[in-house]
Amino acid sequence: MRRWIPFMNKDPVVAVVRLQGTIATSGRSLNDASLASIIEKAFSGKPVAVALQINSPGGSPVQSSLIAARIRRLAEEKNIPVYAFVEDVAASGGYWLACAADEILIDRGSIVGSIGVISSGFGLSDFISRHGVERRVHTAGQSKSQLDPFKPEKPEDVERLEGWLTDLHAFFIDWVKSRRGSKLPDEDLFTGEIWIGDRAVEKGLVDGIGHLVPEMKQRFGDKVKFRRYSQKKSILRRFGAEIAFDAIGGIEERAAYARFGL
Repeated sequence: MRRWIPFMNKDPVVAVVRLQGTIATSGRSLNDASLASIIEKAFSGKPVAVALQINSPGGSPVQSSLIAARIRRLAEEKNIPVYAFVEDVAASGGYWLACAADEILIDRGSIVGSIGVISSGFGLSDFISRHGVERRVHTAGQSKSQLDPFKPEKPEDVERLEGWLTDLHAFFIDWVKSRRGSKLPDEDLFTGEIWIGDRAVEKGLVDGIGHLVPEMKQRFGDKVKFRRYSQKKSILRRFGAEIAFDAIGGIEERAAYARFGL
């Protein structure tokens, strides 16, 4: 009967966007290009709120920034509140995404934080010399081959890299302070440390303990409906045509989660 009477109130709808995995520019990862249409759709149709289901160990700071900026722009344009619900982990870039929400709620076992920037790799110069391999590199521009893993590390290159990491770290800190500043205690929480559950609440990194469905029902009533959005697999992946690609991506993603014991 209700559908024939347009002026009758409809049940409230919460749009749920799932953000799971590492954050990177391509592949199976979370990135702004693959999430743009999903996020735009979530904010359409006049939901009473958008809920972010986050389970991410982090990744690219630029992609984290682009995704978070898109969420904030739509939230402010449409005047829709955003809630983040953390599952296993929202660390580094994952926490960057969580800060796009007006409130962050977690499980008592959730891992959050890791507000820092990391660069890692391997030095293979001794390895190739022991095996009689000669490295030949020709450049135009004295810094073009900086940080080449097949050449000995140079102090000036390391100093330059540390400067980049410091700049990115400052960018991350500015974002967290802009979103959580008034809730953070007067102590340094930007060391890359992580916190779990109640400790994260005490530190002001999140707003409380809570799960998506009961929390949204408490706020918007028992009749609230959930409209869910997430990344879809390509046709090739659905039929197993990208097995090798998924295997490599899965190893990298597994390593990212393993840093937090997951």
